[in-house]
Amino acid sequence: MVRLRYSSIAKLVALFFVVFFILPSFFNLYDSSTDISDFNDHPRNIDHKRLVENNGQLPNRYGENPENIAIFKEGVLGNYEPVLEPRTGPGEGGVGVNLAPEEKSAAERTVREFGFNMVASDKISLDRRIKDTRPAECKYWHYPESSKLPKASVVIVFVNEGWSTLMRTVHSVINTSPPELLADIILVDDYSNKEHLKEKLETYITRFNGKVKLTRTTKREGLVRARVIGAEMASGDVIVILDAHCECVANWLPPLLTRIAVNRKTLAVPIVDGIDWNTLEHTDIYGGALNRGIWEWGFLYKETQVPEKESKMHKHYSEPYWSPTHAGGLLAIDKKWFFELGGYDPGIKIWGGEQYELSFKVWQCGGMVEWVPCSHVAHIYRGPRTESVHPPDGNPHQTSINHMRLAETWMDEYKEYYYIREPQIKRLDFGDISEQLAIREKLQCKSFKWFMENIAYDLPKKFPLPPKNKVWGECKNAKHRVCLSGWSIDFGQPLRISRCHGELFRLNVEGELSSGEHCFVSDRSIVKKKFCLNYEGVWNPTGEWQYDLDKKTIKSSKEKTCLTTDGSNLKLEECDDSNLSQKWDWKEIYY
Repeated sequence: MVRLRYSSIAKLVALFFVVFFILPSFFNLYDSSTDISDFNDHPRNIDHKRLVENNGQLPNRYGENPENIAIFKEGVLGNYEPVLEPRTGPGEGGVGVNLAPEEKSAAERTVREFGFNMVASDKISLDRRIKDTRPAECKYWHYPESSKLPKASVVIVFVNEGWSTLMRTVHSVINTSPPELLADIILVDDYSNKEHLKEKLETYITRFNGKVKLTRTTKREGLVRARVIGAEMASGDVIVILDAHCECVANWLPPLLTRIAVNRKTLAVPIVDGIDWNTLEHTDIYGGALNRGIWEWGFLYKETQVPEKESKMHKHYSEPYWSPTHAGGLLAIDKKWFFELGGYDPGIKIWGGEQYELSFKVWQCGGMVEWVPCSHVAHIYRGPRTESVHPPDGNPHQTSINHMRLAETWMDEYKEYYYIREPQIKRLDFGDISEQLAIREKLQCKSFKWFMENIAYDLPKKFPLPPKNKVWGECKNAKHRVCLSGWSIDFGQPLRISRCHGELFRLNVEGELSSGEHCFVSDRSIVKKKFCLNYEGVWNPTGEWQYDLDKKTIKSSKEKTCLTTDGSNLKLEECDDSNLSQKWDWKEIYY
């Protein structure tokens, strides 16, 4: 009896130990939603600490619905991962298509017309499956069930697009999206005049039983306005914007929708793969590296590696991460949030700058921009298209006006750095921005200084705040009446002189001589064109050049010589204050 009693007690103790210690540990291996409040070094708690330290000024990346976060289960295939049958045929797996010699002439004609090799594209199935370029661990993420995710409306704007590239975009979205998460696809025809985009298109999309909808503008609206038209038509909770020449990688949609389900003020951005315009070959242009979007001070879009400060916030390599901005063509955003922000500024027309405007106001008004490594969409970058699709009555300086509007609305004192980089645009009329300023006031949006210090903190490390210009404009020789010219010369080639035609240069107070994002440095007796970034990809806006306002000479502090021309050639020679060939006048030219 005694032995039996002790044996029973031992069994009860063992059962208690298994139930309360062993089994929970076992299941935790398969559930990353475990309570992590006791782990101070977990990314979520680090982020909470940052929130406290910043008095709540940083947005919470776990949002108001942390129960909707994706769960990583090592070795357990994700709940939306498709089981795919092998496919064969031209272009399958993202392989490029090579043409026979007798086909190349026709292909070149299509490139001039559409910007893509449509002969190669037409050989590829509209249902082709490109390769899986996601990080390997993406297959093991489990996303909320469809009832907890918002539905998506995919907006695709096109004008005079090639048939197969446009239709392959539609087929790809449908083939790679869980049907229960795809509300509709909105095709916005921005006043095309190609015959294949008329009745043929209307008839073709009937096969999708209402899933694909078509609307046409009555005049050329431009990409930005046309997207808003599509967004207004969307029946889904989330607007997904894609260009008209994309193909989606498997399981691209749930990762984007999940981030918006967690925090509806998230602008979620897929990783953009490349498709070659000539062969239609699909490539992972990042090679698995994680990058994020920034810009240089002339608003040329750039990218940089994710900084350690951000990457250490994540347990898994494939987790979404913060980015100051994005490239512009592919994104997902909650429809209500998009229109609370005013959509795209109506004064930003045609194309250019809209990605910065949307990114700035998302961040400054309480949201966040995230790149999502487990969502990949491939995009065809156009080749040498000669047929213009720009509105015939468009302002030639519209992109600069777009940039001015977003700078004047959102950048506060930082707007001056844009005007230093682009001084010639300062007198353009950028229109009325009172509605945009009212939105900023209504939403109590933060300052651009907050944005630079907390979100885009790595940008000045690569593109420092530019020093003021000492002189800028057209640079004309006092004797020969010819001007500096860097047009049509390659990097490493000598700076030239030519007939004056309004080409603009800047010489800043730190001695950098530049035009656009190109810089000029001495090499013995010549001046060479170079890219302004150094081998580490950093722009150091200092240089060797000294302009004497009285003597009107441009001197190299490195070579101890002065810029000289004989009317035909440009070179560096010993400085001579009496030599008119060494005197240069700067004429500021405004658009």
